[in-house]
Amino acid sequence: MDAHEPPAVTSSPQPWHALPPDAVLKAVQGGPDGLSESEARARLERHGPNVLQRVSGESPLKLLWRQVNNPLIWVLLASAGLAIALGKVTDGIIVLAVVVLNTLIGFVQEFRAGKAIEALTQMVPENATVLRSGQKVTVPAAELVPGDVVLLASGDKVPADVRLLAGRNLQVEEAALTGESVPSEKKAAPVDASAGIGDRASMAYGGTHVTYGTGTAVVVATGAATELGRISQLLHEAVDLQTPLTKALASIGRYLTIAILIISAVLLGVGLLRGYAVAESLLAALTLAVAAIPEGLPAIVTIALAIGVQYMAARRAIIRKLPAVETLGSTTVICSDKTGTLTRNEMTVQALWTPAGSYSISGVGYAPQGEVRRDDQPLGSLPEDARELLVAGALCNDASVRSKDGTWELTGDPTEGALIVAAEKAGLRVEELRSGRSRVDAIPFESENQFMATLNEDERGGRSLFLKGAPEVVLRRCDSHEGLDARRVLAEVERLASRGMRVLAVASKSVPDSQRGVRLEDAAGGFQLLGLQGMIDPPREEAIQAVKACHTAGISVKMITGDHAKTAEAIGAQLGILEGGRAVTGAELAEMDEARLREAATSSNVFARVAPEHKLRLVRALQKEGHVVAMTGDGVNDAPALKQANIGVAMGITGTAVSKEAADIILTDDNFASIAAAVEEGRRVYDNLIKSLAFVLPTNLGLALILIVGVAFFPILNINGQSEALLAMLPSQLLWINLVATVALALPLAFEAREPDVMNRSPRRPDSPVLSRFVVIRTVVVAVLMCAGATGLFLWEYNTEAARLGHDMALREAQTMAVTTVIMFQMFYLLNCRSLRDSFFRIGVFSNPFVYLGIGTLALLQLGFIFLPFMQRVFGTAPLSLEALGLCALVGAMVLPVISVEKWWRSRRAQRARREQEAGKQLPRHVPRRATVG
Repeated sequence: MDAHEPPAVTSSPQPWHALPPDAVLKAVQGGPDGLSESEARARLERHGPNVLQRVSGESPLKLLWRQVNNPLIWVLLASAGLAIALGKVTDGIIVLAVVVLNTLIGFVQEFRAGKAIEALTQMVPENATVLRSGQKVTVPAAELVPGDVVLLASGDKVPADVRLLAGRNLQVEEAALTGESVPSEKKAAPVDASAGIGDRASMAYGGTHVTYGTGTAVVVATGAATELGRISQLLHEAVDLQTPLTKALASIGRYLTIAILIISAVLLGVGLLRGYAVAESLLAALTLAVAAIPEGLPAIVTIALAIGVQYMAARRAIIRKLPAVETLGSTTVICSDKTGTLTRNEMTVQALWTPAGSYSISGVGYAPQGEVRRDDQPLGSLPEDARELLVAGALCNDASVRSKDGTWELTGDPTEGALIVAAEKAGLRVEELRSGRSRVDAIPFESENQFMATLNEDERGGRSLFLKGAPEVVLRRCDSHEGLDARRVLAEVERLASRGMRVLAVASKSVPDSQRGVRLEDAAGGFQLLGLQGMIDPPREEAIQAVKACHTAGISVKMITGDHAKTAEAIGAQLGILEGGRAVTGAELAEMDEARLREAATSSNVFARVAPEHKLRLVRALQKEGHVVAMTGDGVNDAPALKQANIGVAMGITGTAVSKEAADIILTDDNFASIAAAVEEGRRVYDNLIKSLAFVLPTNLGLALILIVGVAFFPILNINGQSEALLAMLPSQLLWINLVATVALALPLAFEAREPDVMNRSPRRPDSPVLSRFVVIRTVVVAVLMCAGATGLFLWEYNTEAARLGHDMALREAQTMAVTTVIMFQMFYLLNCRSLRDSFFRIGVFSNPFVYLGIGTLALLQLGFIFLPFMQRVFGTAPLSLEALGLCALVGAMVLPVISVEKWWRSRRAQRARREQEAGKQLPRHVPRRATVG
């Protein structure tokens, strides 16, 4: 096998989580004392090291070649070579410089991407503690093999996929793999064979973290055979997709190349037929190619996207890959993780129930700001039943919540933290309570018991035993008494669980004052049920508003989580994502064929208990349905789907290095609302890119028309006995317009503000053409105006001054006037391009000062182009009189009234079309839709 090729990943031959420990040890041919050193070495030779192999990426030379291997680039290179061959060395060098600049920009962007697999390798710990022949030893994690017995303790990173043999209070944080918001309890007992990763309590997976307790486990998979390895393979299979804009620009490039080659060939033929020398005909064809290719467009697009990156960074979205800025504008579906993105990732008690009544608690998160309510009304004083329930929950508890720099931070288990905050909201001072009713002894929570018990001094000097845990476990330990109906309690548990809440029951009993410790048998019975506390990780308020904004913008929001279905449904309903229906589980997705999966992916909005391959399949299914998919996530399990999605969005705070490397965008605040803001910015960027295209393309077509008209109709002069073609512009002058002038004026459009209706439109279809009918018509109209103005002034100036100044000087002046006229056209046309629908008076004359900065900068550059001696030598220009400059400006200003009338006419048609739509009439085909314009 090649060193860079990862071994094939096969699914585990055994459902390890469903087998008892003895059967697992037998299957891996191991024992409770671990392997001998010799056997471990033999297995290492057979299975290979416990590492994730890297697949080498593309070489820098291959990346560089991809930048050059573009039809337009080849045309430019051919033009440069032809120019040098014809003795136009300056023109050739300028064209080559343009090619080098564009190639470097593309190369740098691609070279920085694609490090996700590298980040995966960092999740495997360097060392692990194992038993070898019964002796505890530390070995490099890379040397672990199936059959090794490993010892786990709080703070450890799990070194491979392991099956628990024994554990004490073991909890493992698996959010990176499952998305579960709280640590999972682990125990050695087998679980159902069909259980998903999040429900496999008898397994611990490589790359996850032990947060509490200790355990002994046997290695069942290493390296590429682990869950991390399987995700690594999925990451290799995920495909980076082209963005709608890059595909559209590539398509435009192909068509432009074909059109330029055909027209250049025709122009060459026309020149020869009219009597042009071969060199002159070739020069005309070369000049046309340089004129028609929008050399400045790649730089304009790149810089406009970079400006968009700065705007998005201010709205807490960091862009890793430039094209992602534009793709956001065409997003049709956002697939979001739940925990921490749509929710606060802070467990919060929202409901209390006692045999005497029900209460609600306001406020969210770990900040103790809120109050206890009954029937949604504040309570004047805390009822005794609610007080006893909250006191017991705070005392039977190991967590603490403290304020640090204005932020409330939790130490301990999130569930216990929620109980502390609930007590504080009710006015109880937990620290004072704990010091006044100090703990004597405790039975810590164990997964086998499903409860925690503490022995505390009470307010009267006696002692009380408090119990909290799973409702059915606590209820079995409570005595029947007046007001306690087990069926009633379990019905309330079911009601709270149906709202997506995690429910804890709390009970207490008095014990003798002399009792100094607590044993398991002390917690066997005799308790009085104090009540239930229902908690949930609540949705962010700003996420609720952001979901509404996305729906208004025609974007579907789907929640994909590793959490339980009931919890997912409850949160989905609160967010406005789940409107009727239910959550689809990962187990159901696994049984679906391709057709059913695509239907479920489109029609369902909440998916629960999903595995990494399910997320990847969902993204692919949506893409096959024609959607542009943004996928959010923070865990290793999200990385393949993040890479496959059109837009991968990773969490900056909770996100793993793997997810960040696989993503296109990183949110600095882990907030779904920032995604909606980024979509808004993406639409603004796309609008401004279309404005740039509508500004740039008429110049290229106009310049091409100027040359075509010249070759086809201008007279062929006889100068000193030799025929000479009359061209309105030189190749170097065309490059001045295409690069310096066009870029200087197009860039300010990237700073235009958002259109007022930017989030009230439906998403743009990814297959919709960038060059809409409107853009094409506008391009032709402006190009014809530009051609008429520039050629008219060129001929007028040459014919007027030829006799007085001679051919050479008159030609230089006439060409300089033609170039200056085109520059004036661009300056005035820029004002019209600030909005493609409205007058620039309506959007605000001074709302974008960069427009005037660009015009002023170009005016100074153009004066240098005309009057500076070294510029005259490079570009073949001549100084112009003030009268000539005024004439150029007057002709260039023709574009203002023409385009203003065109905007007014289109606006009238659009208003009429909207009235017809409102009246129930069909939209006429010839009326341009607003979404394609803006």
